[in-house]
Amino acid sequence: MALSRRTLLGLAAAVPVSAVLTACGGSSGPGKSGGATYWYLNGQPQEGVRAGAVDAFNKAHPDERIDDTTFQNDAYKTKIKTAIGAGQAPTIIWGWGGGTLRAYAEAGQVEDLTSWFDEHSEVKKGLFPSSFGAATVDGKIYAMPCETVQPIILYYNRKVFEQVGVKPPESWDDIMALVPRFNAKGIAPFALGGQSRWTNMMWLEFLFDRIGGPEVFQAAIEGEKNAWSHPDAITALTRLQDLVKADGFVKGFSSITADSNADQALLYTGRAAMMLHGAWSYGIQQTDGGDFVSSGSLGYMTFPPVEGGKGDPSDTVGNPAHYLSISSKAGAEQKKVAKDFFATGVLQEEVKKWIGNGSVPIRLGTEKLLAASENADFLQFTYDIASKAKVFVQSWDQALSPTAAETMLDNIVKLFQLSISPQQFARNLNAVTGA
Repeated sequence: MALSRRTLLGLAAAVPVSAVLTACGGSSGPGKSGGATYWYLNGQPQEGVRAGAVDAFNKAHPDERIDDTTFQNDAYKTKIKTAIGAGQAPTIIWGWGGGTLRAYAEAGQVEDLTSWFDEHSEVKKGLFPSSFGAATVDGKIYAMPCETVQPIILYYNRKVFEQVGVKPPESWDDIMALVPRFNAKGIAPFALGGQSRWTNMMWLEFLFDRIGGPEVFQAAIEGEKNAWSHPDAITALTRLQDLVKADGFVKGFSSITADSNADQALLYTGRAAMMLHGAWSYGIQQTDGGDFVSSGSLGYMTFPPVEGGKGDPSDTVGNPAHYLSISSKAGAEQKKVAKDFFATGVLQEEVKKWIGNGSVPIRLGTEKLLAASENADFLQFTYDIASKAKVFVQSWDQALSPTAAETMLDNIVKLFQLSISPQQFARNLNAVTGA
């Protein structure tokens, strides 16, 4: 079977950016005329919806073509930063907003969309208000919120729990008590794609919040001196290492990648009992896990409270949305195509497709569609988390500046490998975020 151009470039994710741009004859760079270019993540089922939006737009706008290129998650994060820095960004830049977007905006690398949203107020009014926080820099909007709301969720295998004769955890103490019970049966308590680093990060995001409340990480975001050395932060870091030392994670987790979905396979095949992962994982397990989801074997819950913690159990972490920016280096015609895509393409019929994949779109007024879906229970669960959370903390690697995020991810790996102490972790992070 012949591969489409879209798929071929997706498979070329290991090729350096310069090689990709050369191979495409420059079509993935900014250009000055012709259609727009668009890079985004591959991997089903999400890739199918993104590609479908492009195909539908191209069909409806034959004079305004978008050429798309896909990449794996970890490869994309490196490639897009390199391309933007080299002035070779695609017209439409897919991302997570937050600190990375701030860096692009402050360097003049992405368009200010504030006036466009003023002119297209109906677009803004149709989206979750919370989705605009990570799109905004110093009061100006630099990205179009899109796709879905994705809180981090604690998944578990109901069959494995029944087999061992235990119940889902209602507290951190319960989690620690379950670890030896599963290990005794030869089942990993938690699946983890630790080589990808950001999967490890999700644990700290919740522990910081549940133990110290959102103020602890907020202090780090705001550059408060020694913010990472706050007593609640040290407690959270210590609790995490307690779980590692108790063999809470699957053996060899440091060599498992999230892009391969091997961590999720551990859950639906019963080799792991639980997994902390994003709401997007539901669709992947539904696609790859046979009848695991349809049979009711997949359980899910929000992260439990920590005894004595200050955090509100309704708080969540993750991605309030995904974001599309426009390269400031693109030509006027390409920018017009991108803006037309924002207005008429990216959030139209694809809403139903996201719901069909087990995701909650960031569009307001979708309650009836959610309720009618075969995934209604999970979708309502996700919708409730996102809409009722008093605080929705953006993923740390996106909320922090790119430099601080890289230091944080590297030190999280060392923390999980027990090669640094909580105090060393705090010192290393204070050095890149503290005033």
